Amino acid sequence: MRPVYPILIRNEFGPLLRIEITVGKVDPTNVHARDDVRLTSVSLSLEGTDDLADLQSLTLYSTGDSEDLVQRQYPETYRMRETVFRTPFGQPQAPRRTMTFPADMVLCKGLNVFWVSGRLKDSASLFHRLKLSCTAIGTTAGSLAPMDPTPGVRQRIGVAVRKHKDNGVDTYGVPSLTTTAAGTLLAVYDARWRSPGHDLQGDIDTGLSRSTDGGRTWEPMRIIMDMGEFGGLPQDQNGVSDPGIIVDQQTGEIFCFAVWMNGKPGKHQWVGDGGAPGFEIGVAPQIILVRSSDDGRTWSAPQDLTRTLKKAAWWLFAPAPQQGFQIADGTLVMPMEGRDETGRKFSTIMTSLNHGTTWTVGTPVLSDGECAAAQLGDGSIMLNTRNREQESPATFHFRGVYITRDFGRTWTDHPTNFNTLIDPTCNGTLLRMNYEDGGGRHHLLLFANPHARIRMDQTIQVSFDDGLTWPRDHDLLLDHGFGWGYPSLTRVDAGHVGILYGGSQADLTFQSIPLSELLTPLSQP
Repeated sequence: MRPVYPILIRNEFGPLLRIEITVGKVDPTNVHARDDVRLTSVSLSLEGTDDLADLQSLTLYSTGDSEDLVQRQYPETYRMRETVFRTPFGQPQAPRRTMTFPADMVLCKGLNVFWVSGRLKDSASLFHRLKLSCTAIGTTAGSLAPMDPTPGVRQRIGVAVRKHKDNGVDTYGVPSLTTTAAGTLLAVYDARWRSPGHDLQGDIDTGLSRSTDGGRTWEPMRIIMDMGEFGGLPQDQNGVSDPGIIVDQQTGEIFCFAVWMNGKPGKHQWVGDGGAPGFEIGVAPQIILVRSSDDGRTWSAPQDLTRTLKKAAWWLFAPAPQQGFQIADGTLVMPMEGRDETGRKFSTIMTSLNHGTTWTVGTPVLSDGECAAAQLGDGSIMLNTRNREQESPATFHFRGVYITRDFGRTWTDHPTNFNTLIDPTCNGTLLRMNYEDGGGRHHLLLFANPHARIRMDQTIQVSFDDGLTWPRDHDLLLDHGFGWGYPSLTRVDAGHVGILYGGSQADLTFQSIPLSELLTPLSQP
């Protein structure tokens, strides 16, 4: 079986193929029954793999009765940790079209699970696919003919942009991805230095990764927001979190917003008095901004915009951890979130008509805060939000969807509001893509999130009618496993879409998807 997991550049383990052998109980009345059946070999084929040169090596492992090669835990504490139960069979082998792993292992009664793991070369292509099949299983009781329940699945190649303990950081999360005027990919995210690596208040900085080759390679991480020991308080009482990023495609300037908490150990900006009315540092969370005018290479010192943007009565005003966008007349549109004068969560947008010199904040809509936005074909703006806490059980697990025709001054419910897009209480991402086809200009909407009631099944969905319908035969499942979620989409170039998300194989996973594939109905799960 080939579960839908990406195989990632920079990862030691890549779950290519799971092999399950079930051994029944021995009949004690049968004198010919054996209870010492041994596995002797596993034969494989890489037919269907685009380029064997993408692979550095393959290794066969036993994982006992565990169905996972790499178990990344996702408990209530939000900690993502790897639990290892692997026994390798011999040394890794160089890839060949057909190959056999020798083995010598007693098969236990019940389920016996084996994995073939692939390690990629750094030069592997993001546009190639891998396919590995098991052709025969040798045992001391005879040869077994494997059954393949997923014959059509070929696995994608991605990049582990950030992993647990990279640069000494415990956890990376909450990414926002965008493309600069020069075509550079910029990813901003939480660098959560200490375990358990969960949200404010904690020792968190804003990290940035930069790619100039479409996401195949990424420059070393830069820290672009770090409030140090402001006010004489330690780093873990000066956390900066939830970055949102927007590019002015006309001027080239880049804006990155985040929320900063000073003091309040043990508090959370979304819970109780972690937020507060007013503007004072150490009382109310602050919204801060850094800018870059050189394509993301260097960044300004943080600027505190709390008194400029936040209403005094609000308990919180912060960027949605997502990318903003620019419409044709130059207006910048940034999705935002906060807590109103009663402490309830809301979503909105803010806009700038003068290339980020000043910003106008829209009217809030009640939600669970985190949101994404995109412009529709008629010029209106769609706001797509996490489910709101006040909803009934029948609608709780669906996204909120709203429309504004006046840049957020007023909002109306979209027909799909709380009834169409599944939500596991995790931010999603929304992207409008313009394209040419058949001599005409068209556009579509892309939406991505963990397409389940829990944070698994990372999926891209496609709408050809501004979000009224999302045909299931265009759903693209990228990662079946558990992960942080929080995907962010951006256009890589005219023919490709990039996505960065917290997945099952790395804290932050990047994949590049051809637009042509999203336009074509899919047959794979």
